[in-house]
This record gives sequence, C-alpha cells and structure tokens, in this order.
Amino acid sequence: MNLHSGLREYTLTSALKDSRFPPMTRDELPRLFCSVSLLTNFEDVCDYLDWEVGVHGIRIEFINEKGSKRTATYLPEVAKEQGWDHIQTIDSLLRKGGYKAPITNEFRKTIKLTRYRSEKMTLSYAEYLAHRQHHHFQNGIGHPLPPYNHYS
Repeated sequence: MNLHSGLREYTLTSALKDSRFPPMTRDELPRLFCSVSLLTNFEDVCDYLDWEVGVHGIRIEFINEKGSKRTATYLPEVAKEQGWDHIQTIDSLLRKGGYKAPITNEFRKTIKLTRYRSEKMTLSYAEYLAHRQHHHFQNGIGHPLPPYNHYS
C-alpha cells in the first residue's frame, strides 16, 4: 500500500471506525495528538523470549485451541508502559489474539515470534495547524505535506 494512502486510510479508520472507541468529534481536535509508528528491522527469532522490553515490538503467530492461525502485535513501548515482563507481555498478546485456553510454558514455546523496532512521530493538532499555515504561506494554496522531523 502506498504510504500516503495508507496513512490517510488508517487515520480515518482509527479516528472514526474503531469499534473499541466512540468516533472522534470536532470538539476533540484541539486536544488531539496523532502518533504514527514506522515499523522496521523485522527479525524472526527462535525463542519467544529473544527480545528486549522497551526496545523491540513483537508480533506473535500461534495456533489457537480451535486449530486456527492467529496473530497479535504490540509496539515497543507497550510492555514498558504497562510495566510488564516478557511472560506478562506474551500472555497478554495471546489473549489479545483470542487465545482462550490456559496458557502453559509448553504452549508459549510453540509461538512463532517476530521482533521489530519502530520510529514514532507525534504531532499535536496545534503543530499541524502551524505547519499547514507555514506551508500555505511558503508555497501558496495546496495540500500540505506531513512533517517528518518531529519524533518523540
């Protein structure tokens, strides 16, 4: 998928169509911060514990109790923000992926794990408006390009 098109599509989906949250409203815009994580350096690993909390994001693939292949992922900051260790993170991911059976150490060993890193960009609504105004002033009327130099 084209990066620009993908960002536009997933932004609208997450803001307006995520069933876990009510759709965003216009009144919320001034308080909005938007973050995008670019995932890089994917590495398949043999041991489900071969990743660092706060450094790597992880994607797991497993076969659930009904025999279906399932996947789930957490960005690098999730385990650290939650205060989880490796096992707590893996178990949470299994539940996120829909695994309902008791989780044993033997089952954990069957997980296929991919670790990755990410670069995260965050922009407030106020920063977006300032960038848009600056872009229009510098280049005339047109579509502003997203800024790629504001990492957090």
